[in-house]
Amino acid sequence: MIDIQSQSDTRAIALLKVGVKGLEYPIRVLDKMKKIQYTTAHVDLYANVLPCFKGTHMSRFIEVFHQYREDISMHRFLDMLRQVRSSLEAESAFGQVSFPFFIEKAAPVSGLMGMMSYQCHYQGRVDSSGRQFTVTISVPLTTVCPCSKAISSRGAHNQRGMVTVNLELGPFFWIEDIIALVEDCASSPVYALLKREDEKYVTEQAYDNPKFVEDLVRDVYTSIRALQQFPSFSVEAETYESIHNHNAFAYTEYHRG
Repeated sequence: MIDIQSQSDTRAIALLKVGVKGLEYPIRVLDKMKKIQYTTAHVDLYANVLPCFKGTHMSRFIEVFHQYREDISMHRFLDMLRQVRSSLEAESAFGQVSFPFFIEKAAPVSGLMGMMSYQCHYQGRVDSSGRQFTVTISVPLTTVCPCSKAISSRGAHNQRGMVTVNLELGPFFWIEDIIALVEDCASSPVYALLKREDEKYVTEQAYDNPKFVEDLVRDVYTSIRALQQFPSFSVEAETYESIHNHNAFAYTEYHRG
């Protein structure tokens, strides 16, 4: 049959990204405790199109991704992009996969188990100059305001927040280890299931460990840099303020060398 996409185009305009966006797909990722975990991904895949070509072959993105769905671990993600580039005879290939990552987490006192969800993103690019790959992990947590605690005779305002780290891939790492590192920097982690004894513990733990968003970002930054594992990374924190009509935010980044 005639291949319209491969026909020439006379407008001489290069397209930097062409592909499929918003693909929902079941995938399998690595799990530190259970070895594998099944989840559902939101997938965007692109390649460049040279000015001499009319378009790309959209079906090939799905064909390639389908082959990798059972093992979309970090290094395999780059293998998948290299195959996208080769299959489409493109100069560059790009991709993003977003998915919820689940951890079974025990309540701190009762020990009852519940499932926590953490949003993760893989983002990558492969071209003739090399590759780039980052992993983004968002971790919900609790903070207590140090200022409120210092000036109030009864209590202190507290709120949920979110710390998001973006990590350039160096050596292999476990998503669970980064989540634990971030939670250790919070006033308190959050849980899916709490009984009264757990709620008492979490409330008092947070009160004894107040944190500004600035503290969160600096503490997470220090802990990640101490790993000496990532060529570059960024840390941001946003707290959903309970007594203000706005959120509090802080951000910083690191680049080796």
